[in-house]
Amino acid sequence: MLAASTVDISSILNRILDTAADNLRIAKILVQIGLDPNNITYEALFNRLLEIFLANITLANMFAVIGAIFFVATLLMQTMVPLRIANMCGATFLAAFGALSGNVGTLALYLLSLPINAIRLRQMLKLIKKARTATQGDMSMEWLKPFMTERKYRKGDVLFKKGDAANEMLLTVTGKFLVKEINVELPPGRLMGELGFLTPNNRRTGTIECLEDAQVLTITYERLLEIYFQNPQFGYYFLVLTSQRLLENIARLEGIVAQQKAAEQTAKGDLA
Repeated sequence: MLAASTVDISSILNRILDTAADNLRIAKILVQIGLDPNNITYEALFNRLLEIFLANITLANMFAVIGAIFFVATLLMQTMVPLRIANMCGATFLAAFGALSGNVGTLALYLLSLPINAIRLRQMLKLIKKARTATQGDMSMEWLKPFMTERKYRKGDVLFKKGDAANEMLLTVTGKFLVKEINVELPPGRLMGELGFLTPNNRRTGTIECLEDAQVLTITYERLLEIYFQNPQFGYYFLVLTSQRLLENIARLEGIVAQQKAAEQTAKGDLA
């Protein structure tokens, strides 16, 4: 039984190879395109190819060629915004080709890709706009929300502790949180965990506790990296945000040191 099945498979493969070899013979290909294999010249070949080309110059095929050019252009682009624009142009022409040629599958495929590319392009443009306004002091994080996911905490929950492995950044939406090491409350609209993204070993730099039922938005460091590589302007914007936090921490520490020095001087004056 096994030998019979082996013979059958072998014979089938041989037939397939023989048929493929026969179909790929140059003489048969020349006959298929309307040329005489026994009387072939460069002029005859050129004229026949020209006839085929002219016969296929239709509006649908022109749209297909233009769409293909835009598609190839997307493979050569290094930044996301031009890539999305070229992709939308290519999808438009290829959808027109599908409509004119009656190819429903092609029409549906590229029509569906248009709104997806449009939404992503809009998100990227908003991201770039926010990045460019970062130098003017706009510290809003609204632009990042479409890339984040919602999470809820209850009063007393510890989000993370100092020294824990860090893999995401959080944005407070409602409720209050306490940075225990420096006894600072974080109101809605503040970032948490962004410094762990910049530390060499991705470790938490503080302990965060939830003071009341709250809601946050989270984004992983991997997603942040994706956004950075898609739009390098985001890198500058993020550095501005984290630099502001570092400067606030430095100012807070300087205030604490100044208070301690003032207390020490006051104590020395009382002893004197």
